[in-house]
Amino acid sequence: MARRAHPQGRARRSSRRRARAATIVVGLIVTVIASLAGCDPDGGPVLPTWPGSVPTATASPGTALAAVDLLEVRGRAPKTGYARDLFGDGWVDIDRNDCSTRNDVLARDLVDVTYVPGTRGCVVESGTLVDPYSGATIEFRRGPDTSPLVQIDHVVALADAWQKGAQGWDARTRVAFANDPLNLLAVDGELNHQKGSGDAATWLPPNRAFRCAYVARQVAVKLTYGLWVTQAERDAMVRVLSTCPDEPLPDGG
Repeated sequence: MARRAHPQGRARRSSRRRARAATIVVGLIVTVIASLAGCDPDGGPVLPTWPGSVPTATASPGTALAAVDLLEVRGRAPKTGYARDLFGDGWVDIDRNDCSTRNDVLARDLVDVTYVPGTRGCVVESGTLVDPYSGATIEFRRGPDTSPLVQIDHVVALADAWQKGAQGWDARTRVAFANDPLNLLAVDGELNHQKGSGDAATWLPPNRAFRCAYVARQVAVKLTYGLWVTQAERDAMVRVLSTCPDEPLPDGG
């Protein structure tokens, strides 16, 4: 005749099972908390979880990935008071070569460039742009209906800069920033409008092959001008640059 388990024995076994389950749950919680803190339960580092990532601590000096760690992380300030003209009245001749910044960038980024006669090789009349944001080829011709097809983008948008440090600049610094070749690219006009004032966390070029160079340029601009980044923006920068850890930090226009 089979013996029935004693009620106290069943209770003890049930208690042990609950204790083991609780131990497992606690262990999982500790692991998650340790991962968020940047270390494993044994004190070792935990690597980022996105595919192909490289921790910034091991990035080579001089790379954009290493430079991300030099950027201050803060919250976005209010956009209150922002206006485009606080960064100067349009394009100026910042380098005093008798050409506006827009024409300087068009001449730099386009190929097969021609100039408006009588402008001493200054005002770009036509040229071909291999758009870095889309990878498409755009034929540029100066005119009210065609000029907007190619626009000059502030890689770090002026409104974004305003919310991350530029409010405290003097007028001269803001004009220099808005006309700095390091922060300027000739790009597809439609994509420039699509980007708006987005940062790396909210907008990246559709052309994936250009994303590393694009983010590296943003890092260089923000580092040069002492602008901060949000946590989401920093995470996005690391995510992109971890796929190209040797991407150099641009040092000029």
